[in-house]
Amino acid sequence: MTSTVTKPPLRMPERPKRPLAPRLFRWAITLAVVIPVLWSAFGMNVSVEQLVDAPVDVWTIVRQLFPPDLSAEALQRAVPKMLESLYIAWIGTMIGAFFSFPLAFLAAKNVTPGWMSNSVRQILNGIRAVPELLVAMVLIPVTGLGAWTGTLAIGIHSIGTLGKLSSEVIEGIDPGPVQAVASAGGTWMQRMRFAIVPQVMPNIVAYWLYRFEVNIRASAVLGIVGAGGIGAELVSQLRFRAFARAGTVLFITVAVVLLVDMVSGRMRRRIISGHTETGPVAAFIRMKPWQRAAMTIGLAAAAALVAFVLYQLEVVLDPFA
Repeated sequence: MTSTVTKPPLRMPERPKRPLAPRLFRWAITLAVVIPVLWSAFGMNVSVEQLVDAPVDVWTIVRQLFPPDLSAEALQRAVPKMLESLYIAWIGTMIGAFFSFPLAFLAAKNVTPGWMSNSVRQILNGIRAVPELLVAMVLIPVTGLGAWTGTLAIGIHSIGTLGKLSSEVIEGIDPGPVQAVASAGGTWMQRMRFAIVPQVMPNIVAYWLYRFEVNIRASAVLGIVGAGGIGAELVSQLRFRAFARAGTVLFITVAVVLLVDMVSGRMRRRIISGHTETGPVAAFIRMKPWQRAAMTIGLAAAAALVAFVLYQLEVVLDPFA
């Protein structure tokens, strides 16, 4: 007589418990974000009625801005102010680039002693902590109203921003060329000139171009306090409830900013990558037929608008005059 031995049933392995530390960390991060948001929202004293009515109020104002006033008088007032904003942004960027370049080397921890880099970093942080608007308000009693005040305000603030960004680029260099120059007996200045500057210049110049884009927008805001630029014209038209002319100012500002962004972005990509991008003609040829048709219509409309603006500004002179 044989006896059968029954084997115990196989037990499924227990699923390991989820560790507690990652869950606590995620909850802590969530609370660290949500609590300040709620605290800030209650601190703004914004009612529910204001939040509900805000889209309608904004749409009411936006609807009054269109169609913009494209009369000769409106364009002759807005276009020179837009050019003034470009002048302010360009000179302010040049001031920031000129002074931030040497300060960036002094602020980089891999090329200067710690006491010097920390001191220069704090100076750059202090400059960057004060917005352009406040700098302009401080300078107005000294330099008076006008474009020079806006230029200095943008230039001073650009020193702090460009100095910080450039110092971070210098700190991220490849140390190999620096060590090669040092092993050949090169001095500190020669290491800067032949090993560091060639590495960092493409990125630094790209930051300069990007800062120029930012400064165009900043110069438009500075006009609110009388520091020159297109902002002064915008405030003047809004003060007299001339919404159509305010729409003209906004239209010109947006068009110029988009154009500068497009050109500057292409230049930045060319500088950083070192490769030539596809030209506009070649890109147009590679498009699909419906894309070429849409692009042609858009270019024709843009050309007609530019011609109309030039005619209104009376820039097209009689060749026989």
